[in-house]
Amino acid sequence: MPLQATRIRRRTAVSAAVAVAVAAGSTLTLAGTASAHRSGSTVTTAKLTKGLYQSAYSERNDVLWVTAAVGRPPVTESHLLKVDPRTLKVEADVTPPVTDTATGAVEAVYGVAVDDEHNTVWTTNTRNNTVSVYSQRTGKHLVSLPNVAHAREIVVDERHDTVWASGFGDGTLVAFDSKSLKEKSRVTVDGAAPTGLAVNERTGTVYAADLNNDRLIEVRRGSSAPRLLPAGDGPISVSLSGNGRTAYTADQTSGTLSVIDLAKGVVTKSVATGAGALSVATDERSGDVLVVNRTDADVTRVDPRKGRVEETFATGANPNHVEIADGVAYVVDKSGAGAAEDTLTRIRLAR
Repeated sequence: MPLQATRIRRRTAVSAAVAVAVAAGSTLTLAGTASAHRSGSTVTTAKLTKGLYQSAYSERNDVLWVTAAVGRPPVTESHLLKVDPRTLKVEADVTPPVTDTATGAVEAVYGVAVDDEHNTVWTTNTRNNTVSVYSQRTGKHLVSLPNVAHAREIVVDERHDTVWASGFGDGTLVAFDSKSLKEKSRVTVDGAAPTGLAVNERTGTVYAADLNNDRLIEVRRGSSAPRLLPAGDGPISVSLSGNGRTAYTADQTSGTLSVIDLAKGVVTKSVATGAGALSVATDERSGDVLVVNRTDADVTRVDPRKGRVEETFATGANPNHVEIADGVAYVVDKSGAGAAEDTLTRIRLAR
């Protein structure tokens, strides 16, 4: 899942990138990893619990919400953690509701996003094909919403009272009303495998990374007709620039960051970041982009304008997701079986 949502307030890499650029009649800039190392960033880590998956920062409450799920169905251990973003201490541990009393299975949480306007936190419950809503104030489970096939990622558009979820299982993007907590629309793209999401809150346009088809799915507010845009090789996460004119995808297959001109519908740059690129987020202060490289166990900071890597941070094993808030990046690891606890890495980014 990421998967990461940027608030406007995720063959060879070279051949694939050249192909989409030539097809669109554009010029593509190819970039490598050689770069100057920026100084001044500080890194701290903390062990939280097993099975960390994603995080989302609440500006209203100044807390970080972190999801965790352990093992395969029936999943009996899952957590929605409320974490102090400075000390990285767990302030509350919410257990999702039980779905099967015979096995003890719970509605395990994976993707996460916050709605500060309504003081709620939304999760995707991938194994249950649902999404859930919790109170940020009390941690109470408010409702589970059905029919999101293999729900992977979720993103909140506070300006338009809309929450989008990606249905990886059937190529569907599902929109919910954040006030009534009911489904209000869905868009299905045949053959698509939507994963990461990002939304432009000024326009209400949502973007989904289509993992299986090397493209972005764009759905404009009020429209059910998607626009399909080229991306890199295996896009799994998407983020947006501060002005909403550019999208960035973490390309899992090629280990690259793709820079996509949304108006022209072309890939303009492809930057090598590392093996297993999995999650991407934009630093709104600097305009730089961070990419989690799961196989390489690090996070790469990219200047997308210059198309070059600025610095790389080591993380715990198997980093899974990155969230950026107020110049601070939060990276969660999701280790395999046998790990006692997974790590939250906090990176205060130098300007």
